[in-house]
Amino acid sequence: MKVAVAGASGRMGRMLIEAVAGDDDFTLSGALDVAGSASLGQDAAAFLGRTSGVTIVSDLRAGLAGAEVLIDFTRPAGTLAHLAVCRELGVKAVVGTTGFSAVQKAEVAAIARDVAIVMAPNMSVGVNVVLRLVDLAARALADGYDIEIVEAHHRHKVDAPSGTALQMGEVAAAATGRHLKDCAVYAREGVTGERKAGTIGFATIRGGDIVGDHTVLFAGTGERIEISHKSSSRATYAQGSLRAARFLASRQNGLFDMSDVLGLAGHGQ
Repeated sequence: MKVAVAGASGRMGRMLIEAVAGDDDFTLSGALDVAGSASLGQDAAAFLGRTSGVTIVSDLRAGLAGAEVLIDFTRPAGTLAHLAVCRELGVKAVVGTTGFSAVQKAEVAAIARDVAIVMAPNMSVGVNVVLRLVDLAARALADGYDIEIVEAHHRHKVDAPSGTALQMGEVAAAATGRHLKDCAVYAREGVTGERKAGTIGFATIRGGDIVGDHTVLFAGTGERIEISHKSSSRATYAQGSLRAARFLASRQNGLFDMSDVLGLAGHGQ
């Protein structure tokens, strides 16, 4: 399967290129980066000490020429620009970008009517299993337990809370028949008063090179249940992305997430 990678010179882009290079099912066909990047014109696999024959470019059509699927972990505006060209060229996409607004998510869904897209705020197989555990716990602990979500990432992450933390909140809210927007608390400072029953709180940590830690805490009277996932390497996101790309091979259009890829959709509901 011919794969193009967006953000080719970034941390995640390089991890994806390394994963593609190490998997016999995939061939790197294109590497994209923003105009002005110091990596433009270089071989995409140069950081590995090898030659791929693929040059990093900023021209979208050149980078996507011949690709069957684009893997994109960049920024919302850039991803939407990439997807618009994917639709023109009939290229499928795996999107791990976070920070989309509701309007931008609707744009992705519209594009998915023409080309198949897997979009998930976290491509880790483990995280997506954790989401099912959160769903189960939220249903069983709906009464008498307060929900708090704590996430930690590296100092360079630009959005907060993380897309994964928000998805965990959405899962917990939906499990009890609510919408996250109606019960989320994103900040506490000063005299806040007592915790309001039924709210879902978020706490964000940024520092160092933390790849990604997430904990959903169910705090009751006399006990706490914590469901945690800790990433020590971005390799798990890259491998999950390749699994998503394999899933897309037999799909022509539609918007999917990792629960579809892993066969978890509908389980535990």
